[in-house]
Amino acid sequence: MTDHSELRYGAGLADARETWPVASSEVVYQTGRVIAVRRDQVVPPTGGEPFVRDVVVHPGAVGVVALDEDNRMLLVRQYRHPVGYRLLEPPAGLLDVQGEAYRLGAERELWEEAATKAADWRVLVDAFTSPGLTNEALRIFLARDLSEANEVYDRLHEEADMETVWAPLADVVKAVLAGDLHNPTLVMGSLAAWTALNGDGFDTLRPADVPWPAKDS
Repeated sequence: MTDHSELRYGAGLADARETWPVASSEVVYQTGRVIAVRRDQVVPPTGGEPFVRDVVVHPGAVGVVALDEDNRMLLVRQYRHPVGYRLLEPPAGLLDVQGEAYRLGAERELWEEAATKAADWRVLVDAFTSPGLTNEALRIFLARDLSEANEVYDRLHEEADMETVWAPLADVVKAVLAGDLHNPTLVMGSLAAWTALNGDGFDTLRPADVPWPAKDS
């Protein structure tokens, strides 16, 4: 059998921005809190039949893989009502402060959820969490050179019951591959951190203030 698939290497491995025409668009549901639902009638550029897609509009989020000098990962255990689990997760949160720089948002979440500061920040990985459903973009930072914050944030709701947990990065990766840990920020972040640690090293990661085209445009 002849394989006519395109083979790509290195710089050729990149997602391409593309926007298909939209004949109509309306917000069909507005929660007043985090999300809205937008209904778009999409027109294929090749001339096929228009089709309808519902898009969950989301402000975006940041997550933090915080590692100490022994490459132990800082985690919080938090109840997540939609899935009915108490999950182990990295500190993370919404980009819901207007105009806030992404790194500052990550610093705020690390302080609020784990009373921790970091002196060394890098971009670990960027992702769309569920691109067939929502425009939510997620940036996961690597934070090192950790220290305890002087002030503690007064947590509310499910965050009031959060525990702080430390775990070796190697054990987190093993638990992910065993199917025991499910939070997507943890899955992506721990695997990316492990790859960097055992590959070209953390110093080759992107700087913390690198542009984020998926979110900025």
